[in-house]
Amino acid sequence: MKFTPTLLTTALAVTTEAAILWDGRFNDFSSSSDLNKWSWSNQVGPYQYYIHGSGAVTKYINLSPDFKNPNDTVSRQGAKFTLDSTAYWNGQNMRRIELIPQTKAAINRGKLFYHFSISRKDTNAPSVNKEHQICFFESHFTELKYGWISGEQGTANANLQWMTNQKSQWKVEWKAGVWHNFAYEIACLFSLLPPFLPLANREQKDFGANRVGLWHSEGGDPLKQVVAPVSGVSTSSNGADWHLGVLELPRSGYATTNEDYYFSGVFIEDGAITTKIGGPA
Repeated sequence: MKFTPTLLTTALAVTTEAAILWDGRFNDFSSSSDLNKWSWSNQVGPYQYYIHGSGAVTKYINLSPDFKNPNDTVSRQGAKFTLDSTAYWNGQNMRRIELIPQTKAAINRGKLFYHFSISRKDTNAPSVNKEHQICFFESHFTELKYGWISGEQGTANANLQWMTNQKSQWKVEWKAGVWHNFAYEIACLFSLLPPFLPLANREQKDFGANRVGLWHSEGGDPLKQVVAPVSGVSTSSNGADWHLGVLELPRSGYATTNEDYYFSGVFIEDGAITTKIGGPA
């Protein structure tokens, strides 16, 4: 087939148009107890809920309009995730509370943007003395981290850091009351090729471009790319291993206290990025 300027422009416009593949913005939840409707034998709703402590769901996750980014007019409410003295999963020594997208959508192929906003308060503040892994994939090829990380100098770290393959690429001091809006950009090498090419040619590498970038803003500001896609990232996902939430590693000599994390505007889209906070309606 011969490419003409008009044909090529049209093809690229089609493939770069954004579309929400999975919506985790909590808009359809009456309360966090709705998470209990999901089970391995009854996989309903937008989230898999199984990585948590032994208590009731309301010990670990609660929903309220007060918990969302107030600049997000699309999300009806946000979620408060809590690590308390019972938040140990499956006999592990790590405190954790995480949700996994429940979807059959192709959230591990093509050029994708994983969106979420996060904030904290002075009350039940996350410890600066312990490592926290936030919004990560199972292989940890990209994630946020907060607090002191093994091998660092000193005993504390007050920065929220974006990592690829365990290497810090970007950081900001995490101050109380500030909403940080993020999108992980995960690019497939062939995602911008015209849609009339065979599927095997367009998506044969899926996440295999091995590039991840970061978009960020604060408050209600539109997202901006703060790190261009980094090469050599060992991207891999089975489409059911992105963890919305927090895993805290233990550290001897430092007390374990309740910690609260606030999330809103959670969704995954492909094509072009939506920079408006909260995403499309």
